[in-house]
Amino acid sequence: MSMEQIIATVRSFDGSLVLAPERGGDFPEITWGDTFFYYSPDGQVPRNVQPYATIITKDYPDDAACDLDPPGRWRVNIHVDRATFQELTGETPRGPGRPRDFAAADTVLPHPVYGGLGWVCVVTPGERTTDTVLRLLRGAHDAARARFARRHEPGATGD
Repeated sequence: MSMEQIIATVRSFDGSLVLAPERGGDFPEITWGDTFFYYSPDGQVPRNVQPYATIITKDYPDDAACDLDPPGRWRVNIHVDRATFQELTGETPRGPGRPRDFAAADTVLPHPVYGGLGWVCVVTPGERTTDTVLRLLRGAHDAARARFARRHEPGATGD
């Protein structure tokens, strides 16, 4: 599955906001070419809310274990609940991780930096992981929508 297909799928989710910073825009240069997914029914970037998933197209200074700089490599990152994290990785998010080849493509892995916070990742999703990635993106979107609803209930203190 291509990045464009994943982005198009997420755009089809009700209330989805897909943020894709480009050269010359208002976002830091390091984010250009990457994509950030939010639940935002008003179409505005939510304040004080992290994206529920991202697509990263390059190594970052503190995140190079996946070797994303070579052409054609990219990574989808998805926040999941504790049970899903454990089901997919065999680990608990805050538990001791085992050594991994984070550069392995088409494999669901704990995120090399944010795994402890419940993030999983897939470098260049392919035949083995496409269905899982799409299921996880839908689940992350639905969880973000539920958090939004809780924050916007009467009497709730939200963003």
